[in-house]
Amino acid sequence: MDQIEITPILRPLSASIRVPGSKSITNRSLLLAAMAHGRSQIEGALFSDDTRYLLGALRQLHFNISDAEDRGLVEVEGLGGVVPASAAELFVGGAGTAMRFLTGFLTLANGRFRLDGSSRMRERPLGALLEALRGLGVKARCERDNDRPPIVIEPDADHFAGGSTSVDARASSQFVSALLLPAPLWQHGLRLRVSGNAGRPFVEMTLRLMEQWGAQSKIEGDTIIVPGRQKYHSRLFKVEPDASAASYFGAAAILCGGSVVIQNLDRRSIQGDLKFLEVLERMGAEIRWSLDAVEVVGSGKFCGIDLDMSDMPDMVPTLAAIAPFADSPTRIRKVGFIRDHESDRLAVLAAELRRLGAKVKEFADGLEIQPSKLHAASIETYDDHRIAMSFAIVGLRLPAMKIQNPSCTAKTYPLFFTHLASLG
Repeated sequence: MDQIEITPILRPLSASIRVPGSKSITNRSLLLAAMAHGRSQIEGALFSDDTRYLLGALRQLHFNISDAEDRGLVEVEGLGGVVPASAAELFVGGAGTAMRFLTGFLTLANGRFRLDGSSRMRERPLGALLEALRGLGVKARCERDNDRPPIVIEPDADHFAGGSTSVDARASSQFVSALLLPAPLWQHGLRLRVSGNAGRPFVEMTLRLMEQWGAQSKIEGDTIIVPGRQKYHSRLFKVEPDASAASYFGAAAILCGGSVVIQNLDRRSIQGDLKFLEVLERMGAEIRWSLDAVEVVGSGKFCGIDLDMSDMPDMVPTLAAIAPFADSPTRIRKVGFIRDHESDRLAVLAAELRRLGAKVKEFADGLEIQPSKLHAASIETYDDHRIAMSFAIVGLRLPAMKIQNPSCTAKTYPLFFTHLASLG
């Protein structure tokens, strides 16, 4: 389907949604399970393009994996820190977590491995991660000497011990997580000095998941210390619903008015993006937590906000898309690094908002969006799932909105448009 037209909802919402499992948690748990001793079961796993690429890569590396997509179940036979393959050509499409996390994971292997991805992935930075690995003695390079994929890594696990290094995380917190995940299995562990860390809640997520699988760590100032010679333990693990996916339905409630209940979300979630609900609350929504769900209630009227979004960068498109409907300006700050995400998200958001008639100022690190009278348009999505989903929410209020290349949402949320339709 080249494009899809969104049907506006002309009455207050009254809906209940069950969003899929978290992509961030699913991909981390797959690698933790592969590094553990014995068979782990992962329940509630997300099956999307990003997670399938990682599953495929682990199978290419000769891990024994079985899955039942209809039940959201994955079983992984962990090998306690051994990677069976000695060579592989791994293709990860547009999955940034797969590209970055596999790069660190392969320090547990012996041999030569090449990692490549989509045309956009070949534009996304990776040099800082490889530099950090080289600081530990790992042979790793970008094939084209441009700090971007494809990359070649030639690990020697038999002689690699870990140690101390530093990483510049201004471009992505995933560089930090990529180093942390295998570190407990290294002989000397890891002492990692982090500078310019964007998306710090994602690093905290990684550390909490590592702890749940059996590995300890500590933070001293700008340094994360992971003792070596630890073990990950196989387990039954349940993936939380995706807080990033939930954001679209929370935004729908504040934009259209009425109520949306998002099932199975827990306010104690390890996902930083859950704080987007607090942003909606500051803008005028009412947030009602229960034991196993959250209800977002809106009136269709809300105020703008001035906010540092560096801790929840994936929520920038959601906020930007609804901002023209606010009754005061919205200023999004300190997210210049999202220019290197699936698209240059600041430039793309500015362009598509202007296509709708919105008044937008684009800055190096953010956007300023004025209350605006909008008109319908066909939104170019740049093969970016979050652009597609965010502007689809606008179509619930603005008639005749069209979203080009809607299938790009399969990256993290294959059933998004089915669930969106259920709101009406």
